[in-house]
Amino acid sequence: MTAPLIQTEGLTRHFGDRVAVDSVDLELYSGEIFGFLGPNGAGKTTTIRMLSAMIAPTSGRVVVDGVELGRDNDAIRGKIGLLTEAPGHYPKLTALENLTLYSELHELSDGDARMEELLKLVGLWDRRDDATVTYSKGMQQKLAIARTLLHRPKILFLDEPTSGLDPQASKMVRDLVDSLRDHGQLIVLCTHNLDEASRLCDRVGIFKQRLLRIDKPEHLQRDAMGRRVKITCGAPPSEAVLARVRELFPGRAFIVDGNELEADLDDLDRDSPVLVKHLVEDDVAVVFVEPLEKSLEAVYLELVGDPTGE
Repeated sequence: MTAPLIQTEGLTRHFGDRVAVDSVDLELYSGEIFGFLGPNGAGKTTTIRMLSAMIAPTSGRVVVDGVELGRDNDAIRGKIGLLTEAPGHYPKLTALENLTLYSELHELSDGDARMEELLKLVGLWDRRDDATVTYSKGMQQKLAIARTLLHRPKILFLDEPTSGLDPQASKMVRDLVDSLRDHGQLIVLCTHNLDEASRLCDRVGIFKQRLLRIDKPEHLQRDAMGRRVKITCGAPPSEAVLARVRELFPGRAFIVDGNELEADLDDLDRDSPVLVKHLVEDDVAVVFVEPLEKSLEAVYLELVGDPTGE
């Protein structure tokens, strides 16, 4: 099995008496987009700062591409590209001048070619000689991603990459992040945007000081849907039919709304065909059978709590 590119064991960070991150065990792999989901103050950014060797953990262990945190932090930083929530550019400099500065800091031997490659990748090559103060927010974010990719990092940390952007700019940035999937890097996406995480991420970790759950978005939705199925019938099922169904599945909930029957079952794959078979045998015309999935938002709120208290 492929070794994880990032591995943590008991990763913990305190700020005084406050526990910001509590005993996180995590394995992240090359070629995946991993999403950190959690409310403000959940510890997502603190975790990224520890993984990128910006701050030290209070306790626990971190290994990044074979290098243990605390032993050679400069080597770790060289493997990482970090996009902060509010990346800044030198506004009076052009896009090319901004990237040239960072190319020189990274001592890139192929800086000119690399800058051209990235500005074309993010769609800014034709605006390379314009001062960044003239750029829209979406363009500035795309330039920031190009800067993050400049030194060919193995790991990308993107902290709220679409924060404050309009829908069109957000889509441009999402499409760009998605296009990076094929480059084989590990991309760690820190976001409040649950739709964004569902679209982009191979796995997500729902986070509130500690990791509450890690899985693929579709698995989280499937596992949390309560084993519920909706059956659309040709006509409302009779009380006699419902009585027989309840005998067949004692203790399970059945709700009828017009021609629709919702059933809470133990095992959808096993029980749904049995339920449909008995309905058909009772001369109920079954038109459509549909598992009821929850949105990622619903799963998220169940795990971290609804801030509205509803």
